[in-house]
Amino acid sequence: MKLTLTVTGLITFLVTASCSAITLKLDPQIALLVLDGRKISGSLLKGADSLELDRGQHQFLFRVEQPGDNHQNTSLRYQSTPMIVTFSAAVKTITIRLPALDNKRARYHFDRTLNFQLIDEHGKEIISLRDRLPTNAGVDLEKAMLKYNRDDQIASVPQFAETAATTLPGQPTADLAWVDQPELPSFKRWFQRFDEYTRQQFLNLVKMLRTS
Repeated sequence: MKLTLTVTGLITFLVTASCSAITLKLDPQIALLVLDGRKISGSLLKGADSLELDRGQHQFLFRVEQPGDNHQNTSLRYQSTPMIVTFSAAVKTITIRLPALDNKRARYHFDRTLNFQLIDEHGKEIISLRDRLPTNAGVDLEKAMLKYNRDDQIASVPQFAETAATTLPGQPTADLAWVDQPELPSFKRWFQRFDEYTRQQFLNLVKMLRTS
């Protein structure tokens, strides 16, 4: 009974927090790599068509990936350079709108001009800063963004360098071990839909309840 009441209260907390959230709509062509200084897990986004964020400042590292029509012809495949976009918004939804990328010339132009748009629910463009992240194959993208944000670049956000450096990897998983039980089979997946700030507030509340 106590567990049920606690979980109900926590779910209410998450729902309330999500009412002021931003929904980032995910295009199948876009691979979201790093969000606010933290690497995005592939399992978190698998099958998802959106991601919930808190309102305010955010920074994405993403790239466009197109497999091509013929999987045996590698010349038809396309993977853009990693692109950084930083913005601050208090809208309901955000969509990354891409230009037509159906030929080599358009893709070449896209890699150099970063001519995508951030669009809100009213079709208006959100003001943003954007840049490319020079990388080599196999580079740790989270560390690369940590360095980028420390180096005062065009789209840097110094606070995300501090957040990434002080947050312990795997901490949410450890603190949520108690929900891996038969009564709550999908709670963990549901929890992962929320932004880092909301999740941290939730975890702080869990710790407080467990020690009370």
